[in-house]
Amino acid sequence: MSEIQIRPTVATDLTRLMGIDHSVTSEAVWQLEVRRNTGQVASTFREVRLPRAIQVPYPHNHFALADDWINRSMMYTAMMGAEPVGYISLLERGMASTVWVLDLVIDVAHRRRGVAVALLAAGQAWAESRSHRRLILEAQSKNVPAIRLAQKSGFEFCGYNDQYYLNKDVALFFAKVLK
Repeated sequence: MSEIQIRPTVATDLTRLMGIDHSVTSEAVWQLEVRRNTGQVASTFREVRLPRAIQVPYPHNHFALADDWINRSMMYTAMMGAEPVGYISLLERGMASTVWVLDLVIDVAHRRRGVAVALLAAGQAWAESRSHRRLILEAQSKNVPAIRLAQKSGFEFCGYNDQYYLNKDVALFFAKVLK
């Protein structure tokens, strides 16, 4: 098996990265429940196992990816041999010294092999080198593999936004405090 190499993304990677299957298979979802009574609102999430696995489409416009990437602060590509097998895109936002992980995509054949962990580590190192204090990862509530990766990587649930994506899916946000 080839070793994972992480490097800054170059223009010649973009077409190949767009060709990666951005969907994910999930056997569970984080279900949102909102309760309203006497002026108070309470929201909770619970993981619900599905009767069968579902294919979760990528929530961003696939045809606009390259245009979106131009506005990113940093992108890294994971390579195995001469083949790009995944990427992470990062965006510095606001005065809060926060970096957002907006895309974390791994080719289906290379998932569950440490590629996403290596890309997250590169993104974290980049954010720390620029003196940022927090890294935030967003994920669809249907993308339980990404949720579990975030939790395993030391991120903590910090919020959500209902109907956040173009397809009206709920976005979950996970934060990690940096040193």
